[in-house]
Amino acid sequence: MGTRRLDPVTVEVIRSYLVSAALEMKKTMQRTSYNTIIYEILDFAISLYSGKLDLIAEAPGLAIFLGANDYATRKAVEKTGQDNLKEGDILIMNYPYWSSAHTYDVPLVAPIFLGGREIIAYATIRAHWLDLGAKDSGYLLDSTEVFQEGLILPSVKIVKEGKIDEELLDIIRFNSRFPDRVIGDLNAQIAAIRVGERRIKELAAKYGKETLSDAMEEIIDHGERVTREALKELPSGTWSAVDYMDDDGIEKDKLVKLKATVTIDDGGMTVDFTGSADQVKGPFNVPFGMTQSMSRIVFKCITTPHLPANEGNFRLMKVIAPEGSIFNPVPPAPTFTLWTTILGIEVVTKALAPALPKKIPACSGGDLCDIMMVGKDPKTGELWLEAANEGVGWGAFYCSDGPNATMHIAETQTRNLPVEVLETKAPVMIDRVELIQDSGGAGEFRGGLGMRRDYRFLAETDALSIVKKTKTNPWGFEGGLDAAPNHVIAYLNSDKERRTGAERFKLEPNDIISNRSGGGGGYGDPLKRTPDLVLKDVINEYISIESSRNLYGVVVDPANMRVDYEATEQLRQELRKGKNE
Repeated sequence: MGTRRLDPVTVEVIRSYLVSAALEMKKTMQRTSYNTIIYEILDFAISLYSGKLDLIAEAPGLAIFLGANDYATRKAVEKTGQDNLKEGDILIMNYPYWSSAHTYDVPLVAPIFLGGREIIAYATIRAHWLDLGAKDSGYLLDSTEVFQEGLILPSVKIVKEGKIDEELLDIIRFNSRFPDRVIGDLNAQIAAIRVGERRIKELAAKYGKETLSDAMEEIIDHGERVTREALKELPSGTWSAVDYMDDDGIEKDKLVKLKATVTIDDGGMTVDFTGSADQVKGPFNVPFGMTQSMSRIVFKCITTPHLPANEGNFRLMKVIAPEGSIFNPVPPAPTFTLWTTILGIEVVTKALAPALPKKIPACSGGDLCDIMMVGKDPKTGELWLEAANEGVGWGAFYCSDGPNATMHIAETQTRNLPVEVLETKAPVMIDRVELIQDSGGAGEFRGGLGMRRDYRFLAETDALSIVKKTKTNPWGFEGGLDAAPNHVIAYLNSDKERRTGAERFKLEPNDIISNRSGGGGGYGDPLKRTPDLVLKDVINEYISIESSRNLYGVVVDPANMRVDYEATEQLRQELRKGKNE
């Protein structure tokens, strides 16, 4: 608790100002960055902290980054030493086990001083850089140690007392295949941090240091109080679930086990990943800070989903992951491709689903379905790199269908790359974009549909697909059926055509990669779905007439697109009888 009780109006004004400052930092980052992955896809996250390193505000961004920022900020300050920080300093760090991401997701951390003497807050901004000299350009699918994953920075000062370190800047520049864009994005992060710094100082000048500090404490205490009340509404108990990732990028014939055990009791909620695979050979290990972050996403969704996040929201949560496991690897384990976090979220929700059937939907497509492309522009000879994530079908809920082609919850607030931008920036044409019929799991409430996007390359290009849930189906819930999984068709319409998941390709002009994301699982018995809703799905081409009959027991006359209700009732009775037998 703060040293004195402030009136609620003052606390709320300060809280809103802090959130507004984070949002202004976000706009600054978007408008000054060089990289479409940042200003279009929004692959970055911004957090503000009290002088005690407790989260007080954030700008909605890449969800799995936000909790990871908390871990990284503390590690950066711990490594440097709070006593060694000066007014105007900015730290940079990308050592994965401390920064809680891969080497290209680079956090900058800045202390905010009052009068040059006392640290009253911290600002952190993490953004995805294009390249820091890893063994391959773009993403890594097969690294076997962290030293193959690019330049590593262990919390050093990129800005010292307001002056950028030109020698360190040169080290970064000479370790990148895209030096101008990387340095441009670094400068954008610095600009965004300075915005946050100014706004916090303005707030301190207006209300005074003591009032600001007490308000921060009250904001955090309130976060704990409302979370504690929300937890009282949840059942007590322990639940476990298992799911699988396709492989680790090295042993491609071996599924990777992910297990979560969730306990809710008077002390809060514990997520325990004991029983998951040991750390793997390939780059799909998850630093512990990121494991905490992905678990926090689920916790926030079932407790206080409509309130801005702060440290108090997570005081009643504990995360366990044995050292040396895939969710808490030890150096020099590779960590570059963080797709395990996406499926980690799904396995935590799967564990909770039986206990919270009205809070947890069926499984989503469980992937980001990323296509990354790099090559030389045939017109300019310059190297280019672009990436595009794809929305997946979301799982159906107890009272509604799942959304179609929506970014995974791990990537909330991010976007896919607009066709017009991609075709302007790279020698690529998008031939086809459409929802995938019958990809959503059947149910009383239907799972959302996945998306198909066909990329036709106009010049020689190295490309890679990053899709890691192709061998197991997104699960349905409460009698709902599983959905169609993600997959990629490489070299579409050629003699080399094949179905794949995560792979690197050498492409010639007019080669086509077809990216096809998975659907969401269904919720409830499909034979209970209202026939008129099934008809609407047929008309919209969300499901086929064959599926309406075989899965939903609804007879649709294709000549006039009407339901034969008598035949439907008879068919449903037969299908129910077959199930019971």
